[in-house]
Amino acid sequence: MRFFPAKQPGKKANDRTIDISVTGMTCQKCVEHITEALEALETVKRVSVLLRSDEPSQVTILTDYEIEDQTIRETIKEAGYEVVAIERDE
Repeated sequence: MRFFPAKQPGKKANDRTIDISVTGMTCQKCVEHITEALEALETVKRVSVLLRSDEPSQVTILTDYEIEDQTIRETIKEAGYEVVAIERDE
């Protein structure tokens, strides 16, 4: 039996927010689905979603660690949605 080391969180960064523009979300169930997917990431503290009908919805992640764009994109894609843009507070 092989044991794999636990995935280590990225670099520590106090209360970092990541804003993500996401398309394909149409209802409250979509909000719940994407929130659950992102909250499953080890370093995510909180997820908030502003559902919009005429433009991409805004998803905001609060974390204390760096999360790679690719990880965010893959998580959202697996949930069935598409990332348009990712912005970080620097």
